[in-house]
Amino acid sequence: MIFVDSSVWIDYFNGRDTAPVSTLDRMLGNEPLLVGDIVLAEVLQGFRRDKDFRVARSLLTSFPVARVLNEHVAIQSARNFRALRKKGLTVRKTVDSIIATFCMINDHVLLHDDRDFDAFEAALGLTTARYL
Repeated sequence: MIFVDSSVWIDYFNGRDTAPVSTLDRMLGNEPLLVGDIVLAEVLQGFRRDKDFRVARSLLTSFPVARVLNEHVAIQSARNFRALRKKGLTVRKTVDSIIATFCMINDHVLLHDDRDFDAFEAALGLTTARYL
């Protein structure tokens, strides 16, 4: 399953031409995609117009929506954050630590466009989608 981060969805809905958006375009309808509940909230809160909100909500909820945070993920996320910090790697956002940890625990591939995930990939084995 491929977990798509808000960094990609936001660029997708804003019509930005980035490598991750192109990868998402190719995956739509061809790969099993997963939306996290926290990603759903992050993406939808950015829409100003009701119509755009409804269109995005319809698309995003057409994929399975996963509950990302629970006690196990929270504790492991803190462990991962601390492990990276001990290696001198700083993650700027707690939500990115939670998403990366969720993906690692559940063997999901992460499609993202956020440098915070690079540390998880390099040091902790997060699997990410390669941009084609």
